[in-house]
Amino acid sequence: MAASGFEGFEKRLELHFSGDDPVIEMGGFRQLDFDSLEQVLHAVQCTVVSAVSNQYFDSYVLSESSLFVYPTKIIIKTCGTTQLLKSIRPFIHFACQMGLIITECRYTRGNYIFPKAQPYPHTSFKEEISYLQDQLPNHLCYRKASVMPSKFTSHSWHVFCACDKFYPIPIPNDRYTVEICMTDLDRVLARKFFKNPDTTGKQMTEVTGIGEIIPSALICEFAFDPCGYSMNGIDGDRYSTIHVTPEDGFSYASYECVGSIYDEDDIGRILKKVVQVFRPGTMSVSTTCSSSSSEICTRIVKAVEPLGMKRRSCTIDEFPAAGTVVFQTFTLTGNR
Repeated sequence: MAASGFEGFEKRLELHFSGDDPVIEMGGFRQLDFDSLEQVLHAVQCTVVSAVSNQYFDSYVLSESSLFVYPTKIIIKTCGTTQLLKSIRPFIHFACQMGLIITECRYTRGNYIFPKAQPYPHTSFKEEISYLQDQLPNHLCYRKASVMPSKFTSHSWHVFCACDKFYPIPIPNDRYTVEICMTDLDRVLARKFFKNPDTTGKQMTEVTGIGEIIPSALICEFAFDPCGYSMNGIDGDRYSTIHVTPEDGFSYASYECVGSIYDEDDIGRILKKVVQVFRPGTMSVSTTCSSSSSEICTRIVKAVEPLGMKRRSCTIDEFPAAGTVVFQTFTLTGNR
């Protein structure tokens, strides 16, 4: 817990691996036993509170956010004062034991609400970059770090990417990742994330409309006491995740999902529902895609502006292996 309140903004780490076909066919990183996984999470300072799996990946709701484990990819995001980057070295260690080698690393985060409460190595982005440089093996030699600004000092996007010397160019892919950070949530809607004695995570999912964002997803959720909510959704090989810190003064919610550029109305429909669930005063949307990023961003603007969200800034940058990152900010116009 931070000095003035809970830090909602997450740190997010994505690691990619490669290995021989037999290793991947046996499950790759999904072979990692739960005790070893708990060792990594202990270093980060969080625990598993709920889990669900399908044929494609394992999904864990954490005491501070989420973890997704695929055969050749790990995505972990944690909030509060967790030390996320301390997971890199043990993940690489366990990967080597299973015959996997790291080929790519991506680290992203927004602006901390309580930056002075963050422990090492998260005391500053400069410190985080220095730590990342030391933790990653030398063969991840294509590296870039950048702070993508906006018109708001409270919303900027920090990105670090590193990739293998054999993968300097983004591999063509129809997939994109969307990371949404929302602050100043509507107070009436935020109250739905306060827990009564009999309230369950499932009830929060239903009463808030979160279950309607991606109706086909299997949702694994958790309601925190006295307030707060986390959920992971799994839909085939795609994931989605939501985390909510509803307290007045530092209210925050995040939504993240992956999609395909060929899903005509997918991102627009999702964004509409997300805005309707939280009604944020300020929102940032980061999209990462190897192609068609401008088309996705246009869909986002067209989806949220009719709901009273006005785009205030747009920043674009290129990163090794990750491709194009577009960072947009929006504010709610008029009175609530």
